[in-house]
Amino acid sequence: MTRVWKWNRPVTVREVLEDLQRERSIAYTTVMTVLDNLHQKGWVRREAEGRAYRYEAVSTRAAYAAALMNDAWSQSDNPAAALVAFFGMMSAEQRQALRDAVRIVQGPEETREAPEARQQEPAEARQEENPGAPEGTDGR
Repeated sequence: MTRVWKWNRPVTVREVLEDLQRERSIAYTTVMTVLDNLHQKGWVRREAEGRAYRYEAVSTRAAYAAALMNDAWSQSDNPAAALVAFFGMMSAEQRQALRDAVRIVQGPEETREAPEARQQEPAEARQEENPGAPEGTDGR
């Protein structure tokens, strides 16, 4: 799938084989079997081109990763604890990417909190959002 996503276009078994053979020895039938299995699972679609097929990803790598995360999370007996553990594994950059993603999903209306809701937050939470702000303010 990495090769199919990287090229972002329909690919043949031969193209994937030649690319993989730069790194290691691999048989044509192995690549053909893997691409056929991906087709059977619905991860790629294929279209006949002569005696061969051209394979194309059904979804993006990001959508695939999201589906894996959702599947793992939904199988947890304690989803909140699973999220806390997952967030605890994240780097600062990943946590910032998560905050950015939540803002995008929520949209501009949901990200604007009512002033009374902001005032009820503990000072430490506001301070954490704006570390340079004086104690008891949110830096606005």
